[in-house]
Amino acid sequence: MQPSGYGQIDAARLDATFAALADPTRRAILARLASGEASVRELGEPFSMSQAAISKHLKVLERAGLITHGREAQRRPRRLEAAPLAEANEWLERYRQFWEESYGRLDVLLAELQQSTKKRTRGTRRAATKRKGR
Repeated sequence: MQPSGYGQIDAARLDATFAALADPTRRAILARLASGEASVRELGEPFSMSQAAISKHLKVLERAGLITHGREAQRRPRRLEAAPLAEANEWLERYRQFWEESYGRLDVLLAELQQSTKKRTRGTRRAATKRKGR
């Protein structure tokens, strides 16, 4: 059974996407792939970690469906797959809308409170002015 609030989004895929995005190295790899495909060696260059560690990160990203690899002769370039990110964004968008509506209601309440405070302050000033004038 799928929890409510997921709509047509596959909960397991969404979980895998967020788990993959939880690591800063994997997010950096995705950011690099957003500018175009790259080999494992190219993806590992900015990091001070072994090729095996980079390969493990790439496997997590592949299992989440965030990247794929092709085959060009001896080279197996990785490329970004946007669909899982779009699904995560769609899921997050629902909550952004909720918070925007909540903040909108809070803004209205704050404006009402400020108006009532101004009215009370004006009334207090007038009463104080009348008392001084006696």
